[in-house]
Amino acid sequence: MNERVSDNPHQGLRIHTKYYRLIFTGLMALLMSLIISSALILLKQGYSQHFFSELMHSWGTSFIFAWPSAYVCAYVIQTKILTRVHFHNDD
Repeated sequence: MNERVSDNPHQGLRIHTKYYRLIFTGLMALLMSLIISSALILLKQGYSQHFFSELMHSWGTSFIFAWPSAYVCAYVIQTKILTRVHFHNDD
């Protein structure tokens, strides 16, 4: 049977689930470091003609700290805090 790629609901990258936390925290750290770097530059200096060059420099630096921090925080929150909370549905 010939199956088109568009007919497959699971199209895209196939990555083992053991990498989920690493990829999730990496993407979260990437986006959050961009948002925070942008906000801090705008608050501190305002918008200027050098905004994007300063953003690229500060974003790279902040991401270096954000990814390991996000990974450790996600691990601690999932294993130490959320395991002690009972989640339920009120259906």
